[in-house]
Amino acid sequence: MGTDLRRRFTGPVHFPGDPAYDTLRRCLNPAVESRPAAVVEAANVADVRAAVTAVREAGVPIAVQATGHGTHDGIDDGILVRTGGMASVLVDPDRRIAKVGPGARWEAVLAAARPFGLAPLSGSSSTVGVTGYTLGGGLGWLGRAYGFAADHVIRAEVVTADGRSVTASADRNPDLFWALRGGGGSFGVVTALEFRLHPVERVFAGAAYFPADRAGDIFGAYRTWAAAQPDAMSSAALLRQMPDTDDVPAPVRGRRVVVVKAMYPGEADVARCLLHPLWSLTGPAVHDDMRSMPYAQAAMGGTAARFFDLFESLPDRAVEALAASDSTVEIRHWGGALGRPGEDSGPVSHRRGQFSVIVDSVEPDLIEALRPDGIGASFLNFLADPRRTATAYTAEDLAGLRAVKAAYDPDEVFRAGHRIAPADRSRRLLA
Repeated sequence: MGTDLRRRFTGPVHFPGDPAYDTLRRCLNPAVESRPAAVVEAANVADVRAAVTAVREAGVPIAVQATGHGTHDGIDDGILVRTGGMASVLVDPDRRIAKVGPGARWEAVLAAARPFGLAPLSGSSSTVGVTGYTLGGGLGWLGRAYGFAADHVIRAEVVTADGRSVTASADRNPDLFWALRGGGGSFGVVTALEFRLHPVERVFAGAAYFPADRAGDIFGAYRTWAAAQPDAMSSAALLRQMPDTDDVPAPVRGRRVVVVKAMYPGEADVARCLLHPLWSLTGPAVHDDMRSMPYAQAAMGGTAARFFDLFESLPDRAVEALAASDSTVEIRHWGGALGRPGEDSGPVSHRRGQFSVIVDSVEPDLIEALRPDGIGASFLNFLADPRRTATAYTAEDLAGLRAVKAAYDPDEVFRAGHRIAPADRSRRLLA
């Protein structure tokens, strides 16, 4: 791909050997090595369309990166489009709608929505890009109350594989609209996204810490307590080693502990009443930082998923195996609105799961102990291995996604990352 490529774009174009190339080609995951033929810093939709046209002409792949979160494989010889400069955020408080550019991060949406007492269905980290998170389903701490972020998208502007800019909504290209809401970035480059906001200003949130030697009893108590909670209460229980650093509360610094996290979008007194039955079973906490706070300040963190599965129930043998682990393990309560999709919801699959389990390392004995009771499913936001993309969907949804792929990108221009193969496998892949 020659240097004449620069003439096609408004934004900067970087080639190997250029001063900024090595910085811009990297993602946040150091294990992913990417050496594209060019990195384009898109300034507008025309730049995105130009990049798609260029890769079609050259027969090479294209990848899109906003923040670098969720980048799971490299791209060699093609074009990497960085959309960080297209980071506009507009909030319509009367309609409770936000419209964002493809480079927007949740921190900007949180800041724009907060003055109106509104909140997006953001995730565990405010620095994550809005678009990639939402296309992958979008599981946040308000999920049990409102559902997945993908369920609340109302419109997307998309550059398709033939270089057109189209609108995807319930009444315009509805098949593409369905696929985008949970199907990932395999169907085009989203250049604008509109989604609903919710009337959440303050939450009761935080974490309570307990000694690790009580992990089995606490996990068992948590499982029973969580199943009885109203939809508004979201929670997780972890077993982990705390860092020995100054930003960690002194009572748990450097210790292995059980952590119970919770968020309730309502009055603190109500939240404490809901939590009381759990605390009566766990016994006193070593440290408790749960309090009322603005939703925008409730940074709850997450666990890296080397192993992930969903469970309709957690039997004692699974609880015991998790409690005996030397890894960081997380049990998270799903259900609620997450399991009640609307009639027009997208392909966020495996909604019957009531708990998810994440393990942050490969621990074969633990994984084998958990496998008989799990659904055997994954969730796109938590899936690092592109070879397992199909496991994020039910068979019916995967078939629907492959049909949409065949209609909008039969030659697989968009094949980096979580690839959805077109239904017609006889079509030729671009070399």
